[in-house]
Amino acid sequence: MTRIERLFESLPSDIDAALITSDVNRRYFTGMKSSDGTVLAFRDKAYLLIDFRYIEKARATVTAAEVIMQKQLYQQIGQLLRDHGAKSVAIEAQTMTVSRLNYLRNALRDVEFVASDLLSNAINNLRAVKDEEELSCIIKAQRIAETALEELLPFIKPGVTERQIALELDRLMFLHGAEDLSFETIVLSGANTSMPHGVPSDKKVEEGEFVLMDFGAVWNGYHSDMTRTVCVGEPTDEMRRVYEIVLDAQQTAIHAAKAGITGQALDLVARGIIDDAGYGDCFGHSLGHGVGLEIHEKPNASPNYKLPLNKGAVVTIEPGIYIAGKFGVRIEDFVILTENGCEDLTKCAKNLVSL
Repeated sequence: MTRIERLFESLPSDIDAALITSDVNRRYFTGMKSSDGTVLAFRDKAYLLIDFRYIEKARATVTAAEVIMQKQLYQQIGQLLRDHGAKSVAIEAQTMTVSRLNYLRNALRDVEFVASDLLSNAINNLRAVKDEEELSCIIKAQRIAETALEELLPFIKPGVTERQIALELDRLMFLHGAEDLSFETIVLSGANTSMPHGVPSDKKVEEGEFVLMDFGAVWNGYHSDMTRTVCVGEPTDEMRRVYEIVLDAQQTAIHAAKAGITGQALDLVARGIIDDAGYGDCFGHSLGHGVGLEIHEKPNASPNYKLPLNKGAVVTIEPGIYIAGKFGVRIEDFVILTENGCEDLTKCAKNLVSL
């Protein structure tokens, strides 16, 4: 069953067509990356309307939809809707602008555009469960990131700046085949590690400091995500103790992760360990999030996510403790949920490393 067919299985029967305009979802349904284009999908057929810049590539690669040269987009959409007798069209309400929706309604007055979250939610739910092809891309992206980290570690030493480490890590990921970075690489050292999403600076690494690295590579559109915290020299007893608490929280959550557990319950597994250790106020973000064509997507492992996590979902497990003005520790893997547990897709060691 194609992704379009699975999409319509989850939409009400009174929805005749789906208009997919966001870059990421267009790629999900067609397999092709482009900065523009429109997918108009019906229950029996789908079309990709795309302009001259991409038409040759689309005709050579897209098999899930009939490729049509985009000339007069709204007239072409209107004609296809009439050809299929479609009167009700769901749009991506979470990404389409009000301006574009108004233009559609004015151009195609005999069509009802359903502007609820119906289509966006249906697509998000589809994307939350990864198929084998998607999983292989995610694993490839992760292996690129892990190889880069392994080669980076000898580069980290006193006197090197956070920015220099980040640039070298980025270079290594591209060297090993990344098509892009999952996000702007985070490298922090010393007291800066207490800021969960700080920005690399010209601060130089000093002996006895933590270095926290949060990074990921993209392969064929799919992202990886990992965080490792290492020490340059020997850590203090407090640093070692905090690291072990975070590691315990992460490993316990990984052991608890399985299809059917709610995001809230999974978050609580790790949060409870950190709370019991007296650092509850120092863990201010969620345990994790889904990863795929976007670095943050459904589902979430957070205090407010009360829905069950589905089999086949890829979710990060990233607890942390951040002590303002002193240091912070975060350890992040990501897992794919199975019926009876999960598989950790991150193979990089996470014992405390002293460089």
